[in-house]
Amino acid sequence: MNAGEELEGTTLKVYVYLIGEGKPLGPRDVMRDLNLSSPSVAYRHLQKLENFGLVQKNNYGQYTVKEKVNIKGHLWVGRNLVPRLIFYSFFFMGILTAEIVIMTVRLLNAEMPQLDFLFLTFTTTIATLVFLLEGTKLLLKVKGE
Repeated sequence: MNAGEELEGTTLKVYVYLIGEGKPLGPRDVMRDLNLSSPSVAYRHLQKLENFGLVQKNNYGQYTVKEKVNIKGHLWVGRNLVPRLIFYSFFFMGILTAEIVIMTVRLLNAEMPQLDFLFLTFTTTIATLVFLLEGTKLLLKVKGE
């Protein structure tokens, strides 16, 4: 099992935060910016990341990211961790856009959309919304909001 599969909860939030900041940070910075209860709580999660080999501590007691690992169900986009579900929602959004364009062209040509096409568009809309909502929930969970 790799470290990316073991990261969860606050430790994952600390890891994502360190990557997002892209500079050395101490336990007090982490505590303050992630609204943790004390520097010792931040320190415990930083130590956990150090034990996984993902961060390293410098001579000033600050931590920097040593390795960026894959997190199950997520993709790195630059310094941002994005749930795969968000990308799936974009895929369905593209299909939905094409369906709406087809329906608009048919309406402009005075053709009524067929019932099966309307059902397909409805289904695509639901899929887009479900993936987008679930992906957003995961994104907020990782960001700690």
